[in-house]
Amino acid sequence: MNPRGRRVAAGRAGRLRLRRGLATALRGADLLERKLRLLLDREHTARRAAEDARRVWEEKLADAETWLLRGVLLGGERALAEAAPADRARVDIRWAALMGVRHPAAVECAAPVRSPAEPTPSNTALAHAETAYRAAVRAAAELAAHQTAADLLAAEAERTRQRVRALRRHWIPRLRAELDAVELALEEAEHEEAVRRRWAATRADR
Repeated sequence: MNPRGRRVAAGRAGRLRLRRGLATALRGADLLERKLRLLLDREHTARRAAEDARRVWEEKLADAETWLLRGVLLGGERALAEAAPADRARVDIRWAALMGVRHPAAVECAAPVRSPAEPTPSNTALAHAETAYRAAVRAAAELAAHQTAADLLAAEAERTRQRVRALRRHWIPRLRAELDAVELALEEAEHEEAVRRRWAATRADR
């Protein structure tokens, strides 16, 4: 029995199994730590990209709202309603995988297409507003992609960190304790066997 009261595998076969198990656990912990470093590095990159994208989005949105206000002041709400195309913007997300984690890698935005029958903006300010809002939509999509990627990578990093902690703090120490107990038992058994042999040899010489 080991200090925790768990029965350990006895004999040389048990020692071999424990050595292999310990080697596997150590190798697994090393691999998980490398994975964790890679995930954290990529998450950090995604966070910085999200921060940059947020600043761009806020600037584009403020610019668009300024032009919109000017356009409405010049042409009124009716001019705004008439200038809006029936089509809608489309955003496509291209996904990638890192260490088994699927995350957004890039975005493609398609602006609304105005049909020939639809009226164009009635004043220059509304035309500028349309262009600015298209840029703001693209910036918002970029922000969402970077933020989502960072969150997904962070979640996987946390799961990986927990697995490393379980190996380093619990599983590996337990295997080492069991291995130490088995090796100690084998040493004691070998010592006892050596004593018996010497005793038997001494009796045979008499």
